[in-house]
Amino acid sequence: MRRKLLGLALACFGSLAMAADEQAVVGHYANLAQAVFEDSLTTALQLQQATDAMLANPSEATMRAARDAWKQARVPYQQSEVFRFGNSVVDDWEGQLNAWPLDEGLIDYVASDYSYELGNEGATVNIISQTELNVGGEKIDVSTLTPEILASLNELAGSEANVATGYHAIEFLLWGQDLNGHDAGAGSREYTDFVAGERCTGGNCERRADYLRAASQLLVDDLVYMDNQWDAGRNDNYRADLVSGDVKEGLNIMLFGMGSLALGELAGERMKVALEANSSEDEHDCFSDNTHNSHFYNAQGIRNVYLGSYQRVDGSKLSGPSLADLVREKSPKVDGEIRAALEKTTTNLQVMVDRAEADQPMKFDQMIAEGNAEGEGIIRNAIVALVEETRAIEAAAQIIGVSKLEPETAGHAF
Repeated sequence: MRRKLLGLALACFGSLAMAADEQAVVGHYANLAQAVFEDSLTTALQLQQATDAMLANPSEATMRAARDAWKQARVPYQQSEVFRFGNSVVDDWEGQLNAWPLDEGLIDYVASDYSYELGNEGATVNIISQTELNVGGEKIDVSTLTPEILASLNELAGSEANVATGYHAIEFLLWGQDLNGHDAGAGSREYTDFVAGERCTGGNCERRADYLRAASQLLVDDLVYMDNQWDAGRNDNYRADLVSGDVKEGLNIMLFGMGSLALGELAGERMKVALEANSSEDEHDCFSDNTHNSHFYNAQGIRNVYLGSYQRVDGSKLSGPSLADLVREKSPKVDGEIRAALEKTTTNLQVMVDRAEADQPMKFDQMIAEGNAEGEGIIRNAIVALVEETRAIEAAAQIIGVSKLEPETAGHAF
């Protein structure tokens, strides 16, 4: 009898230990989110400093430094997108920072043959060129360009293509339109677009500078908000609700975010759509030709969550209890399979990065050109790897007791 009671006690202890492990995994997931949003804020502040320096002294060198800061800011932010799916606080907020594609004629001057979403009344209003907008009979005072005014202009006239803020609005202001189609070359805005007085090119240089200042400040403000939502030192934010909630729901959120970013968003919206339409308008970082890096770091974000590790921008590494630990305890075989799938994705996206940064580069907008067999092969290999990775994520979910994961497909069939 005593032996049976001891066995029961040990069984209960084992159950409690597993629950504690699962709770630690969800808690560390929140730590990863806090770190990556904190890094996103840090690099956004560095971007703001670089744009301020460029506006104070416009030159080729300061413009180049601002562009470099924008690319560096994308590194942690793209790794944050795995937290978007499943966490409504992130998904509801994300559009103001990363909405794309955008009808850039909403913001500034564009080429005469500029193509935009049919029926979009705001696609050519050129906010920078006027102090009052008249869209659909509604008059909007934009004489002073503030973060609040710009935020209010997102989805102007009901069109999602009217994006006035975020990384891609700033990208457009720093690079200008990419008029190269599927040929080599990114946007080539001149720094003189920000020079006041007689040397001003493009017109409205002071207004353009005001717009960039406001957009940069809003980016920082938004990232301060999200950093606070994951702050471990507060008990009134989203993180506190997540880590105190049902642990299985927390694990579901983690796996759902991984699968949805891999399948519907990255493989589907960001690669499959652009490839099948042969459309540079559907390229993610279309003004700067930085798309290959954005895709790579999206995938890195998925890997971070599974392995419970993140390389911070200061070079330090954050690591802790992970989904990999839970899966390996149940099935080393499944853990090995998902690690292999993650590695395959990384390898295929590294091919994309290497080809885009070679001595004779082929950027993403060149890869999606009709008839480019090499480029199509690179992208399709990455898509296949992401689909296989999603299947491995679903298998991992089953192993740790998360059923009916159903990651988002964004309507795509693979």
